[in-house]
Amino acid sequence: MARSLIFLLALAALWLAFSGLLMAMPLILGMLSCLACLLVSHRMGLFDHKDMQNPNMIRIQSYLGWITLEVIKANIAVAKIILSRRPQIDQQFIRIQSSQKTGFGRALFANSITLTPGTVTVETANGAFLVHALTHDAASLEAFAAMDRRVTATETGRK
Repeated sequence: MARSLIFLLALAALWLAFSGLLMAMPLILGMLSCLACLLVSHRMGLFDHKDMQNPNMIRIQSYLGWITLEVIKANIAVAKIILSRRPQIDQQFIRIQSSQKTGFGRALFANSITLTPGTVTVETANGAFLVHALTHDAASLEAFAAMDRRVTATETGRK
């Protein structure tokens, strides 16, 4: 029950922050939308799934801070490539192994790769991800290994 209330409050806060509308009708419709999302989430069993039983919000917030900085750095790198007169594009596909054990961890890792400009997770299978990288630097296995370690630490609570 507490998890549902926190989810509902978080949805309402996000809706209010993104819409900024404080008139009666939009507020009512926004709250109805939040309640509909809560209902659908319950019907899907999202609150019953073992991957989501004890998320550590401090670890998740720490990871979100780190990934935000990585996305900013990657945006700058991709902008330099796009704006250069002779872009040095070296597209390639690479296969990356992941160490996550839960669906939450694998989804976080795959989405983190895709959020980072210049890389897209194309396929997931058997604990590995097929990733398209725009440049040789974007395909850095060391960067993916660091991201994998951080996601696993977020997932498990161990460094």
